[in-house]
Amino acid sequence: MRRPLVRALTRPLILAAAVAAIPLLSAAPAASDGVVGGFPVDVSQSPWTVALSSRDRFGGTRSGQFCGGVAVGSTTVLTAAHCLGEDALGAPPERVRDLKVIAGRTDLYTDTGREIAVRSTWVNPHYDSSSNAGDFAVLTLAEALPEAAVIPMAAAGDPAYAPGTGAAVYGWGDTTGYGAYAHSLRAAPVHVLADALCERAYPASADGTYLAASMVCAGEQRGGRDSCQGDSGGPLVAQGRLIGLVSWGSGCGRAESPGVYTRVSDVMRVLASSAAPAGALATPQAASAARSGAVAAPGGA
Repeated sequence: MRRPLVRALTRPLILAAAVAAIPLLSAAPAASDGVVGGFPVDVSQSPWTVALSSRDRFGGTRSGQFCGGVAVGSTTVLTAAHCLGEDALGAPPERVRDLKVIAGRTDLYTDTGREIAVRSTWVNPHYDSSSNAGDFAVLTLAEALPEAAVIPMAAAGDPAYAPGTGAAVYGWGDTTGYGAYAHSLRAAPVHVLADALCERAYPASADGTYLAASMVCAGEQRGGRDSCQGDSGGPLVAQGRLIGLVSWGSGCGRAESPGVYTRVSDVMRVLASSAAPAGALATPQAASAARSGAVAAPGGA
């Protein structure tokens, strides 16, 4: 899933149209799925799942969606760093006048929910596009989300990171690996996999390098369920906590090619030690509220 930009089988998982900046006004997806091997879910069951939008860049048919994101504070959204690159947006994010976060919208063909302007962006200065390490960014919203729409982040040592743990990935992305983009939110049940699987699948190469300290390996060893293009920056959730952000990989749903996710415990470490925006870490109150409203990922530990 080399998901940083064009996910052509080495996929960073931004919407593939990003590179050519082709408006999607006449290119509505044929499928209603999202993520590969997924199932439909109403956003009320995962209210922390949000869409990043720029109609000027990506057209209006699917509300301008090009990446996913996840609310970790009332005005704080995490996404993938590669989603905010100039290759994707055509300009630095602060110059994209209509950059918004869409919350509370299951179907991108509708106008339900809220479209909230992004007040500021902060891209991890340590993001390495060669290895894909540190692939995260912080969006500060101009308006607050309710606390129930915030999910807690899993710190280092949390059992949710244990191999074999059931998890779920959410998004509006490609459902086949060949450009069939979703318009309704989907979720796919996956499992946290042993780091060794991704280390074998992704040794140092032009595609990226799996680094266990900052990445999470997840999917199914035999393939079939995975995130894909357009899901970048979206949440990987286990035991009611955020453990990963959709980042990269090879293909979509391929056997022996699991998804690679930005490790949220490493995000927390970087945010705690960097000049990151105030409030970038979820508060205990927000975390408690999110636990009561979050959909449990399938599988259990």
